[in-house]
Amino acid sequence: MAQTITDYSAFLTDAREAVEELAGLERREAELEAQEKRLERTLEAEKKAVADAIHSTIRRRNEEICSSYDKEIAKGQERLKKIRSKREKAKSQGVKDRIAEETSEIRSHNRELRIKMRTLFQQKHVPFFCNSGCYYALFSPRGVREFFALFCAMLVCFLAVLRDLLADSGEDDRLSVCDLFLCHRGVRGLYIAVSNWTKGRYGDTLREGRAIRNQIQTNNQMMRVITRNIKKDKDEAIYDLQKFDDEIAQLEQDLEQTAKKKKEALNTFDNVTRTIIADEIANNSQPRIDGLTEELKETARQRRYVETIVKEKKIFITDNYGIYTGREFLTAERLDALKALIDSGEAKNISEAIDIYKNTKK
Repeated sequence: MAQTITDYSAFLTDAREAVEELAGLERREAELEAQEKRLERTLEAEKKAVADAIHSTIRRRNEEICSSYDKEIAKGQERLKKIRSKREKAKSQGVKDRIAEETSEIRSHNRELRIKMRTLFQQKHVPFFCNSGCYYALFSPRGVREFFALFCAMLVCFLAVLRDLLADSGEDDRLSVCDLFLCHRGVRGLYIAVSNWTKGRYGDTLREGRAIRNQIQTNNQMMRVITRNIKKDKDEAIYDLQKFDDEIAQLEQDLEQTAKKKKEALNTFDNVTRTIIADEIANNSQPRIDGLTEELKETARQRRYVETIVKEKKIFITDNYGIYTGREFLTAERLDALKALIDSGEAKNISEAIDIYKNTKK
């Protein structure tokens, strides 16, 4: 409730003190508000640092567990790969030995046949080129391979003659055809002459050689059949691979156990160790976090208290001084100016001092 002013100078002095006190409270309120925001940021940063430390530590420990087990698994897989390679080599050698053993008689028979044929041709004074696969393919073929070889030889010879004739023919196409015909007749005549001479003179020996070669080819076919059957045989007992199989089984079991232990270790880490690590890191930082939390609570309490005092002080100044001076004069500088006008006698009251102040500022 407004009261009659008897001492304007003292009134203005009290008003100035109240305004200065309010300004001090507002500065304190601003300081506390800034401190509260700073503490909030510091507390959040500390909590984030703890969370990051927990996350990075858990990830690192998880990676260390995986790395440790993965190294052991990699070593086991490498050993398993090596022993499997040794087993394959041993089986391959066993297959080779088995083929050699089961075809030894046939190969021995083939050697005897070749010696017999060479001796026969030497005794009968048959030219050396007659004792060759090329001769029999050209002059006494038997079977698909030799007939195919004969066809290829004739085709190559024909193409070679044709190429030479075309290169030398120039523009006379009729001469080229004639030369080709003559060359063909010449090659054919040479072929017939060699065939008639060798077969006519050494016919019996060549026929006997043909029979020997047929027997060798039959033996070779038998060896191919034996080799194919051995390679297809699924029974590996005869190759003495049990020691490799036992070691492979042991390594596979060890790998399975290691993988199982890794899974168990990761499950234990996720369900138990992770919580222990998080609690340890959090407990190490908890005193600082608790201290910051308490400091933040105290700062917030003080700010709220000062905020209440500021609000009450503003109401008090408005009710007791603002109604006489107006809001615009509730500053230390202007209140001093009004007090000076009254103390000097230039104004008798506050309203007159305000009018003089305003007139001087125009």
